[in-house]
Amino acid sequence: MDELTKLIKTEIKKQFRSVRQFSMYIGVPQSTIVTALQKGIGGTSFETIMRICEVLDIKPVAGENPVFMDGEKRELLERYSRLDAEGKRAVRAVTAIELLRVSDPEEYSNLDKKLNAAE
Repeated sequence: MDELTKLIKTEIKKQFRSVRQFSMYIGVPQSTIVTALQKGIGGTSFETIMRICEVLDIKPVAGENPVFMDGEKRELLERYSRLDAEGKRAVRAVTAIELLRVSDPEEYSNLDKKLNAAE
């Protein structure tokens, strides 16, 4: 399942009680939304995707790997922008380690062992 579909599914759960209530609120048939969430949003019309994103307050950020900004991501970016250079360096270091943990568990384990040995 692509990132946008996951985000839409999460936001519907957070902001509405059910897909049925969400579909009634935005005026899109429930079957359309259910199909989009099951098969991925990619097969859904552009207008429907834009309407869903507008109602859920999801903002696309264009780029090589598009990102869809929900409230949590916007809050994180706002907080990051208020940090000084040292704080931004610390955030980049933590995110680099966390990305290593989820993308290469073996390499992360080696790093963790080295850090524990240094203590």
